[in-house]
Amino acid sequence: MPHQILIMLAAGIGIPVLAALNAALGRHIGSPAVAATILFVVAFAVAATTALVTNPQAATKLATAPRHLFLAGALVAFYVLSITWIAPTMGVGNAVFFVLLGQLISAAAIDHFGWFSAQVSPLTLTRTAGIALMAMGVFITQKA
Repeated sequence: MPHQILIMLAAGIGIPVLAALNAALGRHIGSPAVAATILFVVAFAVAATTALVTNPQAATKLATAPRHLFLAGALVAFYVLSITWIAPTMGVGNAVFFVLLGQLISAAAIDHFGWFSAQVSPLTLTRTAGIALMAMGVFITQKA
């Protein structure tokens, strides 16, 4: 189960990262709608690649924008695949708990450092306390 916890934490950390990357892709190409389409095209490619691990008959490559902007699609696929794989054995609530915890950590870091062209919002003591309170709230709901 520890590997499942790490996978779900990683999935949670990736969610705000994918939002920031996809927004940057939208700015790069000048169309949020096309960026959303590309996100799912990339997610399809990752899911197809995962499927190819058990059925090695296909390969997909995309390269129409800077590679790091395509990471958003890879993160969508990772989330969907990991939650689909882990929730049945770990429980949906427990899996989502770790996703949410990862989201809080990742979102705070993205905002604090302005990664992926995000608006900078420093991690103050008050914000840190709020994030800790949110994390505790999610934890309490799983223990109730």
